[in-house]
Formats: sequence, C-alpha cells, structure tokens
Amino acid sequence: MNNLNPHSSPVTVAKFGGTSVADYPSMSRCADIVLADERVRVVVVSASSGVTNLLVALSAGVVDSDARLALLAQIAQIQYQILDDLGHPASVAARLDSLLTEMDTLSAQLAGTPADAAAVDALLALGEQCSSLLFAELLRQRGEPATCFDVRTVMRTDGHHGRATPLLDDIAALAQQSLVPLMRAERVVTQGFIGADAAGHTTTLGRGGSDFSAALLAEALAADNLAIWTDVDGIYTCDPRLVPSACAIPELSFDEAAEMATFGAKVLHPATILPAVRSGCSVFVGCSREPEKGGTWIRNRTELTPVFRAVSLRRQQTLLTVHSLNMLHAQGFLAELFAILARHRISVDLITTSEVSVALTLDSTGSDSGGRELLTEALLAELGQMCRVEVESDLALVAVIGNRIANTAGIGKRVFEVLEQHNVRMICQGASPHNLCFLVDGSQVDGVVRQLHSRLLEQ
Repeated sequence: MNNLNPHSSPVTVAKFGGTSVADYPSMSRCADIVLADERVRVVVVSASSGVTNLLVALSAGVVDSDARLALLAQIAQIQYQILDDLGHPASVAARLDSLLTEMDTLSAQLAGTPADAAAVDALLALGEQCSSLLFAELLRQRGEPATCFDVRTVMRTDGHHGRATPLLDDIAALAQQSLVPLMRAERVVTQGFIGADAAGHTTTLGRGGSDFSAALLAEALAADNLAIWTDVDGIYTCDPRLVPSACAIPELSFDEAAEMATFGAKVLHPATILPAVRSGCSVFVGCSREPEKGGTWIRNRTELTPVFRAVSLRRQQTLLTVHSLNMLHAQGFLAELFAILARHRISVDLITTSEVSVALTLDSTGSDSGGRELLTEALLAELGQMCRVEVESDLALVAVIGNRIANTAGIGKRVFEVLEQHNVRMICQGASPHNLCFLVDGSQVDGVVRQLHSRLLEQ
C-alpha cells in the first residue's frame, strides 16, 4: 500500500465508543484526549450511548404512532441536551434538526411497509451522524480547526445492507483523494459503523462496526497507531465484572488479541485486528474517563508470550448439528453445507465432524445491524433438504487464550480438571496455537470461568 501519511510525524486515528460520547461531559473528556495529542488527525465516533439501541427498535417497524414518537423523543433528548450544552449554535441546530426529521421520516416508512434493508441502514446510520456533528462543534469551540466529514465519501462497500463488505482498494484511493488533504489543515471528525455502495446508498458494517471502520481508515491512511477509547482501561485477563481478580494486560500480540476479540472480549471488535495486521498499525485500548491509567497495546510482537494469557466467554451460543448418511465415505457434503451457509451470509465459528454428522457454532459477532436472527426459516428449510438438523441454544463458549497451547504438554489436564463436574458439549483445539475452546451450558458458565481463571492465571 502507498504511504498516505500526510505528516512526517506519526499519525493516530482515534475512535471513541458510545459511552465516551454519551453526553457533553463525556465528549469534553474525549476532546481533552484529542487536543493533547497533535498526532490525532482523524477522530471516529460511535452514536451516543443508547441511541443505536433506540434506532434498532425503530428499525423493527414500530406501528403504534405514540410508541414510535416516544422512541424518537428519547433520541432527541439525548442529542438536544448536548446541543444545549454547546450553546445551541444555529448552524449545528439546523443540521441536527434535519437529521432528527430524517429519523422520523424513515421510521414512519418502516412502520408502514415490510422491512426495507436499505431504509434500515439509512435509519441506523443517523446516530453516528448526530454525534460526529456535535463532537466537531465541541472541538471548534475549544479553538481547534475541525470538520465533520461524511465517512460515506470514502468508506466504500458492497451493496449488502446490514453487514456490508468493505472494498479495500476503493477505500484507500478515496481516502487519499478526499481525506488526506483535510488532515493537513484540521482535525477530521467522522462516523464509525457506516459506509456507502458505489451508487451512494448508505450501508452499515454490522454490529460493533465502529471499531472496524476506524481500523479500515487507519489502514487506508497508513496511520502509525489506532487508539480505541472506551469505558474500560484496556483488555483484561477476563471480564472483571465476572472475575473481580482479573487484571488489565499491558501488551498483547495481534494473534492473542484476535483470539480474545473473537471469543468474547467485547472491548474490541474481532474484525478490527485484520486491518491492523495488514498495515502494521499498533492498536491501543484505553478508557476515555481515565486516560491517565494507560491501557493495552496490541502489536505484531510482544516481549512476553505466556502459555495462559486470558479466559474469554461468549454467551447465548447456538449449536447447529446436521446429520446425513450421505456423508459416509462421500465427497462434497461439507462443500455443499458451507455453500448454503455462505448464501445466507452465515459465518461459521467452531466445527467438529464425525462420519455422518457435523456440529458447528454460529458466529453472531458482527451480525446484521438490525439484529435479525441468523437461523432463518429459509436457511433451515434449505438445510432440511439435504440433512436432518438439530439446533441447541442457551450454550456458552469458553476460550482459554495464550501461546503454544497446541504443543505444550499438560494443558488439557489443567483445563479439564476444572471441568470434571460439568458437561462439555463441544471441544475444539489444535487449529490455532493460541486457544482451546469448548461449549458448556449457559447456566454453568460463570462458575466455570471463575475456576479456570483462578487455576490458570492466579497461581
């Protein structure tokens, strides 16, 4: 990739999550972070906390007019409070009014007609447009030249609404053309999560797509660092709400971070790591409320590579098992199975096989922006034509993350001694040297994770 860095000094793309831009005081702390670092040239923001959930509710098609207007009023209250704290500047107020009016129009359209994926994306994209508008104004009021930039100008995707695929070459070329010149003169505030297809229709990148957007922009701009500012001070050895003894990890490799993000560490969206790996961009994860605490750096290589780094979990997992005697000593069954899943844009997570059965878990991370179910009737009907299908829900996936797990003696003994009192539904190990994964009943997972963390990471 050509070096698009417009400065001789390092460039950082900073991304702020929804809680970081939830209100005026939160935005002010983010502004302090940006203004303290001249290297931050591009700022990517999520929608203010709570707004996307309200928009998702509207996108489902709220038929009752009073209920729909109540949801819109909640969104307006969040945004207008920030606007009032900014002094209600007329030009920003006019633009915000226009965005809120568009929310009203689109939500009414969706209430009266069957779900329109393009209209859903257009509606969901409005939250980030509001927060970026307000944050750019805050920077200007702090005396910093800043512009609110429409990311759809450069974030080119295919036309699949709800979970669009970025077109990397187009993004790089458009960023050089439209974004790089702005960076020379002012801070650029833009939106995460959204893009546009070649015809200019708004698309979204799926749940949690703001981190992914920021990573794609950092890659396109050949940025040196990507800073993900959220509500926790780094990536922990386990969710500290579940395991109070968990601690922040100062440094992770790309491989470790990718495994942790994929298997449940919600601080970082799994897709974020791939653009960073391709571009060599270091990633920092820190807390916007307490930036002085530091955070976690994710790099290509780290000084320490412990066998056990963390324990992650994902709740509400679905196990899909397909049975067919046609698998026995036959060729092509798996190819046909995965072709069906691909047509329905289903990402397979874990998989195990026997002579006549395939068991797999479905990855809902980064799924459809509107929250639609992965296992649709159409998918199950198509699968039913080639095999018998069983679906198990309310399972939890636990992953032990580390290094050299696949070729270190004694790993299985240490892990499964903890699990001897629990039924393990699936085990996957060996494909990666960085994880050992298994499924357990969702009602038992909290105890399993606490015991594993104590046994592997606290001794």
